Amino acid sequence: MYRLGILGLGEGRSVISAALSSPHWEIGNICDLNESLCQQRCKEFGLTDYTTRYEDLLRDPQIDVIGIYTPDQLHSLHIRMALEAGKDVICTKPLMTSLEDANELLTLQKKSGRHVFIGQSSRYFEPARRQRKDFEAGKHGDLVTLETHYISDSRWFLERAWSRSSGFSWMYNFMIHAVDLAAWYLPDIEEVYGVGVTSQNTKDYQLTVPDTMKFILKDTSGICASVSGVYAEPTLGSGVEQSISCTLRGTEGISRAGYPHLKYETNFAPVQKTAVSHDYSDMVDYYFRFEGWTHHAGEYQNYMEEFALCLDQGITPKPDLKEGIHTLAIMEAMEKSIETGNVIKVSDILAAHNISFD
Repeated sequence: MYRLGILGLGEGRSVISAALSSPHWEIGNICDLNESLCQQRCKEFGLTDYTTRYEDLLRDPQIDVIGIYTPDQLHSLHIRMALEAGKDVICTKPLMTSLEDANELLTLQKKSGRHVFIGQSSRYFEPARRQRKDFEAGKHGDLVTLETHYISDSRWFLERAWSRSSGFSWMYNFMIHAVDLAAWYLPDIEEVYGVGVTSQNTKDYQLTVPDTMKFILKDTSGICASVSGVYAEPTLGSGVEQSISCTLRGTEGISRAGYPHLKYETNFAPVQKTAVSHDYSDMVDYYFRFEGWTHHAGEYQNYMEEFALCLDQGITPKPDLKEGIHTLAIMEAMEKSIETGNVIKVSDILAAHNISFD
């Protein structure tokens, strides 16, 4: 059994639920700068210990793993501190908001021998897991193309003060879900082209980052993915269109997985005129444990269990630090394509930062 220290108790709420429901984990301590939130989580989950000092988690020899669920801009610092303290790390997406600290983290991770796992929750939702299993079983035939999106009217997010500080990006905080799904199936993405628009809705919050984006990502073999995101305009609603979606199109079949609805559509050989719809609504209580369709407790449960099993074997589940950095390089290429109007190569981004995975 592994002892977990949880940093950041907003999103960390789901991790508390996951750890308490797992035979592989126990909670060593929880931490947040907001003491009232610490007290709220203790009352909610029947815990007795908390701290407002991250250093207390790092200095505790009984804590094996640090779970980082803090604002995006702080991830790099908190990962570095955990590695320096000799802790294994689970960090929610995104790994970082830039590649500035990538080499330092790679060096620290190698020196420490610790494991760094990036909690890309979209990979661990039930339809996505079923889709991946079908893909690995070869049911799609040869992959021809794929489409991913994350569409959500998330202007509420800008009511959080930290989201309006330097470093916030709709791309890194939201669109990374769609980018990660594309990179999961096309791990060798090399060329990127895209466009982006900043609507008045985002400008009203004194931000200039694009909130509506569309991209074509092409891998070294020529297979391409279309990736899109809309975050500050009205949507049709998840009842009409899944907020997150991944469609795989192959020579022998097609599938579509999404979030938040527990539905998965497939059309495999023998191909029919209409896809088969698979319903996993009996798992609603597992995935959505709190009020409404919020948080990601079920997904976190799934990746926590996988992480523990991998730790038992001395390996790191994917996405690991290297994969997380490569995804960030893809996203920097996406940003530069929006800025320049050009096709940008991911290898050029990595070279510009002197990043090597050797």
